[in-house]
Amino acid sequence: MAGLFNLGAVGLNMFPGIDPRMMKQAMKRMGIQQQEIDAVEVIIKTSDKEIIVTNPSVSKINMAGQETFQITGNIHERPRSSLPDINDDDIKTVMDQANVDKKTAEKALKEANGDIAEAILKLKGE
Repeated sequence: MAGLFNLGAVGLNMFPGIDPRMMKQAMKRMGIQQQEIDAVEVIIKTSDKEIIVTNPSVSKINMAGQETFQITGNIHERPRSSLPDINDDDIKTVMDQANVDKKTAEKALKEANGDIAEAILKLKGE
């Protein structure tokens, strides 16, 4: 991803004689703000996989109103399940609201990609 980089670290590496405080002041004058985010894990979901970054270092950079994120850490990938996350509370809600059995509620939730309201409306014929 071109353009996403840690300006403070780059400045220190590219200009070894520059004081970090001076670099921060220069960034501030250019309208560049950097904030460290205390993240535990970062998950990026695509249509077919999840990219998981563990032990991440996350920086949010605001340059002229445009926010970007820089993420570094241990990267792992896994295929993304095409089935929606459906829990027992969701199933019970659909069962109660649409007055159907568990199997029917589960099927409706899967067809609605986990959307409870859509599943209920479909079962009620609305």
